[in-house]
Amino acid sequence: MGVKSKLFFVNVVIFVVFVMAAGFVAYAQQSKQPATFGIGRPATPAEIAAEDIDIGPDGAGLPPGKGTAAEGAVVYAAKCAQCHGKTGKEGPNDVLVGRGEFPSGADTTSRRTIGNYWPYATTVFDYIRRAMPSPAPGSLKDDEVYALTAFLLAQNEIIPNDAVMDATSLPKVAMPARDKFVPDTRGKKK
Repeated sequence: MGVKSKLFFVNVVIFVVFVMAAGFVAYAQQSKQPATFGIGRPATPAEIAAEDIDIGPDGAGLPPGKGTAAEGAVVYAAKCAQCHGKTGKEGPNDVLVGRGEFPSGADTTSRRTIGNYWPYATTVFDYIRRAMPSPAPGSLKDDEVYALTAFLLAQNEIIPNDAVMDATSLPKVAMPARDKFVPDTRGKKK
């Protein structure tokens, strides 16, 4: 193949690529995405409310109900001990009970527990309510969640055994690790 033939071939390839690219651009401009895909429907306010159950550090959104450590001990034995151990210290899954020093990033031996790592009692409630028990997350009644939270806080020596946890008392619990975390101020007025 001579120089003229190679040059001609390169020009033809460039021309073909240009024509194809122009065609793709024209097609893309004509076939815009539809406004909707014609499936599903808007969620109702009741459906949104059923899913909007998160509880923040300040306790906003805590439901009515109450529970004590004694009531929580019964629920714990029935629904939690098989995964977290008889007292919350054994496992086989996460150890829930234990105090001591705040585990730092370099510390690979200390266990992170409710008693030494969790910053807010309200988020203990939130986690239990949404994620526990493992075989049936979200199945506990609010009174059971308050009772379990009270039981775990009492086991970690954060509240007295006779304390009643509810929407008023739970946000007032001062967790040992609260000052070890940086508050999340996203979305708050400055």
